[in-house]
Amino acid sequence: QVQLVESGGGLVQAGGSLRLSCAASGRFLSINTMGWYRQAPGKQRELVATITRSGITNYVDLVKGRFTISRDNAKNTAYLQMNSLKPEDTAVYYCNADVLAGVTYGSIDSWGQGTQVTVSS
Repeated sequence: QVQLVESGGGLVQAGGSLRLSCAASGRFLSINTMGWYRQAPGKQRELVATITRSGITNYVDLVKGRFTISRDNAKNTAYLQMNSLKPEDTAVYYCNADVLAGVTYGSIDSWGQGTQVTVSS
């Protein structure tokens, strides 16, 4: 079983910064790709950024140059540094992890409960 817990969301003015954290806990062998997704009211959940265990990153065009995804494998934790925030970034941000649970169980696609990010103008 794997649990993901996000933290670091809040209210910030346009142009400000926030850092989100995602901590994984439970019984598993390793975590492959971790990622951040977001969902605004009335819209579909969309990809923000992903990072492999070896550090290869991918970003949606709207956040390139402003957001940075990173991870600490020893702590089983991923981060999303968000700079130059815009009102359009307002959404619930969710952590995702592709987890290798074991030889028998295989991989598990896990999601956190989400953390609210609100950017005021």
